[in-house]
Amino acid sequence: MAIEFRDVSDAAVRNLTAGVPDGVIVGLIGDDPAALSAVGRLATGVDFPTGGEVLSSEPRRYLGPLDALQLAPAGTVVLDQTLARQGAVVRARAREGLERLRRAGASILIASQEPELLTGLCDEVWWIDAGRIAARGAAAEVLEAYARHAATRIREWGAAVAAQSQPLLALSLRRGDGRAEIVAVETLGASGQPTSVWQSGEPAAICITVRFAEAVDNPVVGIMIRTRVGFEVYGTNTELEKLALGPVPAGETRRVRFDFACHLCPQDYTLTAASHDPDGVWHDWMEDAVAFTVADSRYTAGVANLRARASVE
Repeated sequence: MAIEFRDVSDAAVRNLTAGVPDGVIVGLIGDDPAALSAVGRLATGVDFPTGGEVLSSEPRRYLGPLDALQLAPAGTVVLDQTLARQGAVVRARAREGLERLRRAGASILIASQEPELLTGLCDEVWWIDAGRIAARGAAAEVLEAYARHAATRIREWGAAVAAQSQPLLALSLRRGDGRAEIVAVETLGASGQPTSVWQSGEPAAICITVRFAEAVDNPVVGIMIRTRVGFEVYGTNTELEKLALGPVPAGETRRVRFDFACHLCPQDYTLTAASHDPDGVWHDWMEDAVAFTVADSRYTAGVANLRARASVE
């Protein structure tokens, strides 16, 4: 019989029509863990739909996040985040056990937020979005589509958060002689609006606003991007960029903008900002003034996203 969802609905699922054949492992991924759980619970009869019909092979077994990994013979097996807390040894045993079940004809659903896990275990992946199947098919293709979606959602969230406020970090180390004060540090996206998340490759900008308490003949404003563990990624300043700011009278403000393409790998970063004299005497130096994130639709290692193309010669 395998698993058949026939126009199934409940509190978290909407008009689901799909099937899992005998001897097939299907992965479930999506933003809403409740929807993924609902699909698994409906498949195993733990819950019943408010509309439509679910058919599945007996015996049926649902394993949740805290359940023991019970992989004895069954017709329908659901693992709902069951491997999330398990280490490499248990996962290796699970892989062998799931393959044994698959060869015996079991229909298996695995809900997980780990793309690598689903790629290694599943014949097919379903991306569940807003209670419906947004995409289904080969694991690599569906997971790539979901990664693009996730990167976009993260980018939108970063813009929304930054639009409310982009505060300077309270734990920022600050020093200087007080002749000038950094009053704002902003990270801007391609739209020119503040964001705490950049999409890798998009046009980006950093704006530093400095208010001068005293007259300064030739101020220099600079930035330094670091990873969260302190690795220096990129730094520049107005002197290096041939931009003269002075002389600046007391009481005036300067807003300096650095524009660039954000060719950084997806991870978390911090931004240091400074105003100083050409000889290095600081007016105001804010170490790790703000934190930001770079998102992308695929994983890349390191800090420089060179977007290489692979080919065989």
